[in-house]
Amino acid sequence: MVEKSERSPQLGGDFELTDHFGRRVTSADYRGRFALIYFGFTHCKLVCPRALARISGALDRLGSIAAAVQPLYITVDPERDSPAVLRAFLEEDFPHFVGLTGSREEIDAVKSTYRVFARKVANPADPDGYDVPHSALTYLLDTEGNYRAHYADTVDEETLAERLRVEIAKDAPPAARRDMEWRS
Repeated sequence: MVEKSERSPQLGGDFELTDHFGRRVTSADYRGRFALIYFGFTHCKLVCPRALARISGALDRLGSIAAAVQPLYITVDPERDSPAVLRAFLEEDFPHFVGLTGSREEIDAVKSTYRVFARKVANPADPDGYDVPHSALTYLLDTEGNYRAHYADTVDEETLAERLRVEIAKDAPPAARRDMEWRS
């Protein structure tokens, strides 16, 4: 886990995108809860499904504490990932998530604020002829939308749950901290 410090580069920022229900949303719509952001795409064969399953499992381990977290799946492939495609991809297997898409310019802007690498490359084996290799980090924003931490794809489900639990507790009032479920 990497904590924000005086010397840490600023990550994150405001965005305006379209959710998987076709509604325009902004980063402000997710204030009041922690946001857990993962960048990926629905045609990803291995990395994204594995990451979304790991994040979903970590949220399940949090029990009622998970209500304090809104996971967001931001596409890096808006040409294929329409709201309807995102909804179909997320609803059955990853219902915790809200999928976000937008124009190429909107996606490039949000990728830039998080310093996400993603680039379209030719892949003759793909029906559309391309793939989108991308960085695989999960970003945690606090309830005010400020960058709090990020987690590498190598952090396992149990460790991710514990780290999220610790971060959420930092913002909880003392009485609520005593009431939190501290065991998986």
